Amino acid sequence: MRYLYEFIGTFFLVFTVGMVVLEPNSAGLWAPLAIGSVLAVMVFAGGHLSGGHYNPAVSLAVYLRKKLSLNDLWMYWVAQLAAAIVGAFLVLYLKDGLSAKPLELHTVRAFIVEFLFTFALCFVVLNVATARDTAGNSYFGWAIGFTVLAGAYAIGTISSGAFNPAVALGVTILNLSHWSNLWIYIAANLLGGAAAAFVFNAAHSDEVYEKERINRLHEK
Repeated sequence: MRYLYEFIGTFFLVFTVGMVVLEPNSAGLWAPLAIGSVLAVMVFAGGHLSGGHYNPAVSLAVYLRKKLSLNDLWMYWVAQLAAAIVGAFLVLYLKDGLSAKPLELHTVRAFIVEFLFTFALCFVVLNVATARDTAGNSYFGWAIGFTVLAGAYAIGTISSGAFNPAVALGVTILNLSHWSNLWIYIAANLLGGAAAAFVFNAAHSDEVYEKERINRLHEK
């Protein structure tokens, strides 16, 4: 069921991106608001069951934070990428196969901003959705959604503001980005997620490794 929830959340995220960005009837300057909002509500909807990742970079960060097993990491990635493909092709069908002119990326600049805001997104997720001191809060979904909203407005014209390999795959299928640029998103996003996990683990070392210490005591 967790994998299904990850599929559903990622599907609606990618589907919303395509529907509000692609012509005809794009949302224009309101698009980031719609994207951040759908992410927030889907995180609220699925957070209690799957964690509400909807993003391979977030799943990697949660895995490195030791809150996700390796098997679940792979299965989350499969569900997320499959949802991105389905969501993108449904957008193409509903938009009569229309596609946009791909954004021309400056490789280094796009890599930098995708790394930075993926780091920010994963850093926020780890702190509001997995930290002991913020457990049970009522704002985690909005914190996550508004991080994407802020990032999309801040650097959308530089990289399209994916912060998510699944979204990057979706926008590539929609011809919003060249296939030759897909590696930029994958590398920058996964590195951003890993960096966020490194910082979180360093700041919360007592919490992160508490379970391991308990397991070792039980083994004795």
